[in-house]
This record gives sequence, structure tokens and C-alpha cells, in this order.
Amino acid sequence: MLQVNFIRDNFDQAVEGLQKRFFADAKDKLQNVLDLDKERKETQLERDQLQAESNTISKQIGLLMREGKKDEAETIKKRTSEIKSQIKSLEEKYGEIEEALKQLLYAIPNVPHANVKAGKSADDNEVVLEHGEAPSLHQGKQAHWDLIKKYDIIDFELGNKITGAGFPIYKGKGARLQRGLVNFFLDEATKHGYHEVQPPILINEESGYGTGQLPDKEGQMYHVTNDDLFLIPTAEVPITNMYRDVMLKASDLPIKNTAFTPCFRREAGSWGAHVRGLNRLHQFDKVELVQITHPDKSYETLEDMSAYVQALLKKLGLQYRVLRLCGGDTGFTSAMTYDMEVFSAAQEMWLEVSSVSNFETFQANRLKLRFKDENKKTILAHTLNGSALALPRIVAAILENNQTEKGIKMPEVLVPYLGFEWID
Repeated sequence: MLQVNFIRDNFDQAVEGLQKRFFADAKDKLQNVLDLDKERKETQLERDQLQAESNTISKQIGLLMREGKKDEAETIKKRTSEIKSQIKSLEEKYGEIEEALKQLLYAIPNVPHANVKAGKSADDNEVVLEHGEAPSLHQGKQAHWDLIKKYDIIDFELGNKITGAGFPIYKGKGARLQRGLVNFFLDEATKHGYHEVQPPILINEESGYGTGQLPDKEGQMYHVTNDDLFLIPTAEVPITNMYRDVMLKASDLPIKNTAFTPCFRREAGSWGAHVRGLNRLHQFDKVELVQITHPDKSYETLEDMSAYVQALLKKLGLQYRVLRLCGGDTGFTSAMTYDMEVFSAAQEMWLEVSSVSNFETFQANRLKLRFKDENKKTILAHTLNGSALALPRIVAAILENNQTEKGIKMPEVLVPYLGFEWID
């Protein structure tokens, strides 16, 4: 969440930034934050003054009792009782103000970076670059949902029988392709200095609030009600929460972690042709990258992470483009996001396969994720994450873009991981 000090010191900038998102009543809500903070400080000051008075009176009572002036001491004690009652009332008021301030801050998204342009939807995103050309496919080209039936490698109907729509079963070479991609992505991340971890796929409520999935995306997560736990929408959540309430040293930075996990998203409200087949699932596999950096390095890190994801797409031989998301399409917690999209040659449409985001201090403020600089000053770290990569649409693009009349040729870089060159 935003820091109150940031809002106070950069009020006009914060309002202007939130207006890029078309965030309703940005100025009024930020002013409400400052008003509540002022009231909180005034309440705290009043409480501290009363406590100081109580301490002074206690000393006076002790002195009077030692001097044998019991009646005077008893008279002063009445004021002590009044002060205790007032302090209790002020502490209750302080707690109510603090909770109201916290809930208000939870409802305000991150302020976009200056380079993020205003916009309401994906139609307003900026194309930063494009790489590669669409493959020339044979006349009988098919979309991946037909190819998977033809080669019997993914079964949506069987998954629907066992669980429901959006939970496919991968079979034979389809399952091996999944496993090969995961191992390839993890090996590449390790080569680039990321430390592999295997986190839980269930998180508690505090973890959801820590990285901003709660309360913003509560309806999109699967909730295990009896235990009040949530299935993760991305490995970003448990990995970043490893550092909740942690005080780091400047020498610890940057911290680079990677993990493979299944991911679970309800995708409530999704409909239309773009959700067909592997385009949008409720359960899918993903290799995630998470970095914790010094604030001075985070945008350099964002560019590095973007370049890294692009390198993976090049190795897979996929045509792709990079988008910088506009304010209205940037996620609630992000200050800047790049989306990487691959071109699906059979569907003739772009498919998002990765988002790389800089959250600046937005998550760190919630997490109390800090470090001590060389002057022993406590500073909030910057957090970043990126998909490297999400498998379903990568698989869809590989199947569609590499299809021939005799079968589907696998990218050379994957063959050592798969043990086969063709799906036929």
C-alpha cells in the first residue's frame, strides 16, 4: 500500500498518477488519508500528554505519602482515575482511526510510474517492440484445441469430468512437454543467478494481504473455507512473503528467487473466444521470478527481467511483442508492467505469456520488508516479479506455430528435455 508520508510529500503527483488509472475520486480519497492520519496523530498526542500527566501525578502521590500528607494524596488520586478512563477512551479511538486508515489505504492502488501513460483498457497499451515473424503454415493449419485432440496429448473432457471446466489432463507427449518446459525454464533461471525454492501452494490471509491479492482479488482466488487458506494465483505470493517482517542488509540485495508451482485462478466473468482451449485455465503451471532490490536499482532490474523473458521466447523460436501497460490495465499493486505476448499463428491473435512488474515499495510497505543502508537507515525495499514462463499459452503457441503436415516439430532447445523431436 502507499505510504502516508509519500502521499503527504507528493500529493499532486499521487493524484495525477491515480488519474492515469481512472481511479475514482483519487483526490478525495488521498485527502481522506491525510485527514485520518492527522486525527490519528492528534489522538496519539493527546494520549501521550495525559500519560505524562499521570506519571507526574504518580510521583506527586509518592512524595505526599512519604511526607505523611495522605488526604492530599487521596485527592490527587481521583484525577489519576479520570486520566486512566480518558486514556482508555483515546486508545480505543486511536485503534478505530488506525483501522479506518488501513482499510482506506488497502483500497487505493499503486501510483503508476511517470512513463506509464493514461488509459482505460488493454486497447490503450503501448507496443514497445516486436520480434520475429509469423510462421508460414500449411493450408490445413489447425488451432491447438484441434491439434491436441488429433495427437491425443491433452484431454479437456476428462478433466471436466474429474473436476470441471478449465482443469485439463495432460497425457503422453503433452505431459512430457509440460515437464520439459518447466525444467528448461528452471535451468535457465538458475543459470541467471536465481535461487530455486519450492513454496507452499496454500497461503494464509496475512500473506494475501502482504502482496496485495487481498482485498483486491479475493473473488478470483480459491478459498479453503474450513482452514481459511487460499490456493495461490501465482508463486509470487508465497515467495515474496518469505521476507515478510524481515530486516535485510544492503549487502543482501538483490535477492533473486525462482519457483515452479501450479497456479489457481477462478477467472470469474471470463468468456468469449479468447478463453477457448489453453487460452485461459483455472489451474496451470508456471515458473516465477521474484526479485527484492535496492530502490535505486529496481527499474534497471525491471528492464533486465524483461530482457530475460524475451531471451526465453527467442530460444523457443516464438514471435513476440512487448507491451507497456497503460494506467487502467496495470495491476492494482504495480507501478509499471511489461506484458510479453506471443503470436498464435493458427488463431491469428496475440496471447499474453508473461507479465513483469515493479511494485516499488507498495508490497514492501504491507510486508514490512526493509533493509539497513550503509548509514544504518531503515529503508523499504522494492519488489518485482515476472512469469518466466506461464505454460498454457506457450504450449498453445508451440503447437500451432510448429505444426506441419506430418506432425508438430519441437523447438530444438527443448529436445534434450523431452526425449523426442516430433509430436506425431
